[in-house]
Amino acid sequence: MPYLELAMDLPVLVALLAVAFTAGFIDAIAGGGGLLTLPALLTAGLPPHLVLGTNKLSATFGSATASFTFYRRKLFDPRQWRHALLATAIGAILGAALAHLIPARWLNQLLPVVVFVCALYVLFGQVPTTPREGSLSSKPHRQWPQGIGLGFYDGVAGPGTGAFWTVSTMLLYPLDLLRASGVARTMNFVSNGTALVVFAIHGQVAWVLGCGMGLSLMLGAYLGARTAIHGGSRFIRPIFILVVLALSLRLAWQHWFGTP
Repeated sequence: MPYLELAMDLPVLVALLAVAFTAGFIDAIAGGGGLLTLPALLTAGLPPHLVLGTNKLSATFGSATASFTFYRRKLFDPRQWRHALLATAIGAILGAALAHLIPARWLNQLLPVVVFVCALYVLFGQVPTTPREGSLSSKPHRQWPQGIGLGFYDGVAGPGTGAFWTVSTMLLYPLDLLRASGVARTMNFVSNGTALVVFAIHGQVAWVLGCGMGLSLMLGAYLGARTAIHGGSRFIRPIFILVVLALSLRLAWQHWFGTP
């Protein structure tokens, strides 16, 4: 399948790099960057399984940059999230390994509803403003199902995983939107990287294209993470809502009406 990388026209490649930059910026702030990159790769003519693997490669670049930026600004403490980190890796391995074996149509049709409910919660719910992270270490029983479930979903497909992480983290723990975004970016990196290994073993990664898009994603993610940190929850909230609503509409259009 590497012929796709060699035969790709320059304008198409430039367009994919531009989409990757935009996706990295959005993903670092609110999640949902896959809403842009997955359809773009499909439009470029890559087969679906290669799209998933290549998207994991590029997404790993972006999520690594964003997660490191949040960690360096002391907005994420790995010690308090060690259970979630391990659970996410396990879930991603299982999801990627079973990506081509499980019937996921029913899940795809439910996703728009789930995402839309998440958006309504963020829009109308009361978002915590004073984080009390000291209580997190006593709740591994919440981190395990959250990590395995979302890691599994990201391993299977993954659009909107960052948004799911952000909302579920605010629901389960006393964190504000900014710190929940730091958790989401880090867990997204873990699931992306773990799933990438599985896809690579099966030869479902276009390495040259994925690395090029990954570098664009890194730049977008770096700028997006810095923008999110400086802007705070007041800046993230409207962008997050817009991304989640767009994601739900895209998923509904694709899986309810059969539009790719």
